[in-house]
Amino acid sequence: MDFLIEYGLFLLKTLTFLIIIAVPLLLIFSSKGKNNPASGSLKITNLSDKFENMAGAIKSLSLNKAERKKLFKEKKKQFKAKKNQAITKPVYVLNFNGDIEASSVENLKEEISAILKSETKCQELVLRLESPGGTVIGYGLCAAQLQRLRDAGIKITACVDKVAASGGYMMACVCNKIVSSPFAIIGSIGVVAAIPNFHKILKKNDVDYELHTAGEYKRTITMFGETTPAGRKKFKEHLEDIHILFKDHIKKFRPKLNMKKIATGETWEGIKALEVGLVDEISTSDEYLLNLSKKHEIFEISYITKQNLQDRFSGFISSSISKIIFSLESFFEKNKYR
Repeated sequence: MDFLIEYGLFLLKTLTFLIIIAVPLLLIFSSKGKNNPASGSLKITNLSDKFENMAGAIKSLSLNKAERKKLFKEKKKQFKAKKNQAITKPVYVLNFNGDIEASSVENLKEEISAILKSETKCQELVLRLESPGGTVIGYGLCAAQLQRLRDAGIKITACVDKVAASGGYMMACVCNKIVSSPFAIIGSIGVVAAIPNFHKILKKNDVDYELHTAGEYKRTITMFGETTPAGRKKFKEHLEDIHILFKDHIKKFRPKLNMKKIATGETWEGIKALEVGLVDEISTSDEYLLNLSKKHEIFEISYITKQNLQDRFSGFISSSISKIIFSLESFFEKNKYR
């Protein structure tokens, strides 16, 4: 137990050090980067061609020189013929790797806007989704962006290889179909909030903290003020209200789910998630796309942001802090039964 406490204190000290160093630097870079907003461009990759090229490379290993030459000519001929053909109802692929703040929502927004603006008809849109969740505001906006596609009549399939929990599942349930790998983590339909409180430390050291508000519940729980029973009660009520909104959101898109069973904050592995109705099919995203490529041309669409120095630095700091927090939580979760 002493080891766990020492390890936790070490990580907290590291986190504190990063914050102390990061905040002044962020302020400096922020002032320099205000006139240099990030820009980006759309990148489109033909995944069907990529699959064919890789398969051809493997196949050529078992051929002699003459057979490889013949195969190369056939592939070249097929490529020219396909180049002159119109592509009808392609499959589009988007990738979303979520962090705590769902910062990739800006790229997702641009990708969806480009698809809708093009007014082209696609067979299906596959969203390769990986996210352990995060802020309600960020993931609520992500879900709203996906709603734009559904409103336009575009079929969306979410493919989850590792995790779609909490805010990640909030996004996934907007899709017409959810495909999960066998051991992906699915669910976590709940709301959590944790705020450290240093009031006792300040009081012990005779440090006054004043917080002035207009409105009874403008601030319910703060880091430095004393937490009152009324403030704590109101804070919990707010969490319950958000949980209700979360459940209503899921019921809207997956009305057959047993909310009493699945809206407890628990997670399920893909196979178990299929049994309770959280997902519709068990498969990896790779297998799902390979099957689609037999009948359709598949294009991966990515909005690539050209970040300025300020954005790169702040992204690095944010990522580092998030990883430390996640590492700390994971460590104690794994060792709590020792």
